[in-house]
Amino acid sequence: MEKGLVQVYTGDGKGKTTAALGLALRAAGRGLKVFMVQFLKGRFYGELESAKRLADRITIVQSGLDSFVKKGEPTDEDIRLARRGLSLAEKAIRSGEYDIVILDEVNVAIELGVLSVDDVLPLVKDKPTGIELVLTGRYAPSEFLEIADLVTEMKCVKHYYDSGVKMREGIEY
Repeated sequence: MEKGLVQVYTGDGKGKTTAALGLALRAAGRGLKVFMVQFLKGRFYGELESAKRLADRITIVQSGLDSFVKKGEPTDEDIRLARRGLSLAEKAIRSGEYDIVILDEVNVAIELGVLSVDDVLPLVKDKPTGIELVLTGRYAPSEFLEIADLVTEMKCVKHYYDSGVKMREGIEY
């Protein structure tokens, strides 16, 4: 890729991770290599199984626990895993092996206090020219919105959770 850009998918609507995965799937179909770090996620999601089938093009690494992080009260393990994820993303970016790097739920990780804007911003500002960088999650910091080349806000107009529908295998996870 001649010039990689910075994309942010944010907002309270469903589809931020799904959009990033769609981009990964499209890129893989064109021969590009994708590295995704899933912050705050440690349970099985369907995309992990799909990525195994495309392992020569898409790598997904989880860097979180299978539990929720309480805002402002992350555990030492939550913080350790988030920093590990950020380190893996930085290594992937610097390796020259990947065309696209996705920091899934990084915005939420910052909102919950397991990472800070200052932890992530240097990675965004100093990324190599040929790397496309995607940041997902609600609560995108203004610093990311300002530096991004594309910002998409998913807006929730109606959601079936509000009528009692629980997370469904293959749809939400």
